[in-house]
Amino acid sequence: MISLSTYTAIHVAISLIALASGFVVLAGLLNGKRLDVWTAVFLVSTLATSLTGFGFPFQEILPSHIVGAVSVVLLALAIVARYRQEMEGGWRAVYVITAVTSLYLNVFVLIVQLFLKIPMLKDLAPTQSEPPFFIAQGLALVVFVWLGYQATVRFGDEVRTRMTAA
Repeated sequence: MISLSTYTAIHVAISLIALASGFVVLAGLLNGKRLDVWTAVFLVSTLATSLTGFGFPFQEILPSHIVGAVSVVLLALAIVARYRQEMEGGWRAVYVITAVTSLYLNVFVLIVQLFLKIPMLKDLAPTQSEPPFFIAQGLALVVFVWLGYQATVRFGDEVRTRMTAA
């Protein structure tokens, strides 16, 4: 059995891979590109970070468990849309929306962790119910809604462009 600190380090490393690969995939979506290898890394690492989040000791269901469960459901949909349905028809939008939302949830958790672990941010929002925390989370949400919309439109346009050119 591994120690809690080792488990935490593994979870954090997986989370950072998920975040980095997620932003690469998002850039691809915004540019109408599939980026198959990056997509696989993103989906697997994001699923792994959500699942390993359930391995920490707890006494009751926490908000992090709910976010993790929602993320697993979204990732399952993204994987089905991408690999089983091959992003045909409406499944393309399902893939983009679920992938971008999964990345957003990782960023949401990152912001929570930053406000817990960085002293300056913790001083600004010690209970995470203060305005600086809500402003940071609100800005992230607005940015991801806009990016998700743009990715859905642009990634869909890439398909329409290829179809009309053929």
